[in-house]
Amino acid sequence: MSRPKFDHATVFPIFALTFVDILGLTLILPLLHLYAIKFGAGPLEIGIVAAAFPLAQVLGVPVMGALSDRYGRKPLLLVSQITTCIGFILLALSNSLWMVILSRLIDGLFGANIATAQAAISDITTDENRAQGLGLTGAAFGLGFLFGPAISLIALEFSDNLALPAWIAAVYSLISIMITLFMFRETLPASQRRAAAASTSVLAWRTWLPDFGLLKRPQMGLLMLLMFAQQVVFYGFESLLGLFTLNRLGLLGQGNSLIFIFVGIVLVYGQTRLIAKWKQKYGETRLAQIALATLAIGLLLFALTPAQPHPLYVKAIAARDVQELTPSATEAMIGQFAVQLPDDADRGVGGILWLLVALVPLSVGAGLIRPSLNALITHRATRTEYGAALGLSAALVTLANAIAPLLGGLIYQQYGMTAPFLLGALVLFALLMLTFSVFRRIVVAQA
Repeated sequence: MSRPKFDHATVFPIFALTFVDILGLTLILPLLHLYAIKFGAGPLEIGIVAAAFPLAQVLGVPVMGALSDRYGRKPLLLVSQITTCIGFILLALSNSLWMVILSRLIDGLFGANIATAQAAISDITTDENRAQGLGLTGAAFGLGFLFGPAISLIALEFSDNLALPAWIAAVYSLISIMITLFMFRETLPASQRRAAAASTSVLAWRTWLPDFGLLKRPQMGLLMLLMFAQQVVFYGFESLLGLFTLNRLGLLGQGNSLIFIFVGIVLVYGQTRLIAKWKQKYGETRLAQIALATLAIGLLLFALTPAQPHPLYVKAIAARDVQELTPSATEAMIGQFAVQLPDDADRGVGGILWLLVALVPLSVGAGLIRPSLNALITHRATRTEYGAALGLSAALVTLANAIAPLLGGLIYQQYGMTAPFLLGALVLFALLMLTFSVFRRIVVAQA
């Protein structure tokens, strides 16, 4: 029997709107602590600004996902994109700290763009090619994280006004609304929406709450735990990457930007080139295990990066530049980190090369893990529950994003530079061992 062909033309509008949405989001993410500092915020207030969006998403995304099961993907996409645009405009117009926080809360509560786009992908793919489809939304995510911060930095080169990146983000959000209005075709048929509505008509109020009943499905709890745990580990890595590379390699802003670009390129390659090939060869459960293993190995190698500054490093210049840096949201939440700069006597390329090698399996694993887990999650839900299931998955990811910087930073302060990465690798290896006994009981439905 021939394998179902993946319809790139149908998926393209979803890829495009996801990319543009993420582009807008990543324009302002690196600057959030500056928006707070602008209005005299201290460490606690900066932490609140950083946590407002992910904590609001924990409540909002599962609800929006469930409503998309009931009313269709397109209406809920438009609602979430419009409120995201309003949030960016409010951020641009902010004249006080409470307006900055309110802008993030509005976007978090109603901004279920990515989860709804993933549900739409699940609607139009089969069990055989769903991981590939979800991988494309992941690739759009990676590309957004590549270009968004770069556009933000370029904008600030021409203007010191922090409102400018927020206005640019609002424009990108408006473009994504146009893509949804004119290019996106509804993927959930009316008959299935009616079926979803009928199934919740007796207790309609439950559609306004996250559907935690999904966790009672066989293996669903483990899959959600894996989604949450890997995101805590990976986002903790992202949050502490700059501090680690400063300590080991003497890298500052420009160097770390190149590191993030390298990670983004490998992520996109994994999500566009490897998922379909490895899914066909190994299957989704084995693909998820490969992703966990490569992510853990990459973290372990990353933690063991030798302390050798890059060839152009000068300690006196680095020390001066560090004095001028504003704190990141992670630093602000738990206090300033004491980062010991490396000596410039032993400069070379060994440390950089080791780091780049470690980042390859780490980035490949990170690129494969979420699409493969989300594909397995959809296998445990009915077609009319895709929005609710993927919304709950996305909510756990955002909760992990709120927890990871704080948890990773505290471990860093208490136990040293390598501890968060070594502990993260051990956690992933333990979860990998758990999957060998549990995944074999997952029965994947065939299309």
